[in-house]
Amino acid sequence: MAEVETYKGDAYCVKCKAKRDFEGTVKISESGRRMAQGICPVCGTKVNRILGKKPE
Repeated sequence: MAEVETYKGDAYCVKCKAKRDFEGTVKISESGRRMAQGICPVCGTKVNRILGKKPE
């Protein structure tokens, strides 16, 4: 069973037009980039944040 990587930080919510703190999971996009994906706590819209390379 693989360990799920989590992310806690901020991302820009397009619907609120503001940066919001959120908690989410880290996923790999189709292009191979790491991205955090979660839900805006204010309006419930999906928010994404592109992350850097995984620290080793």
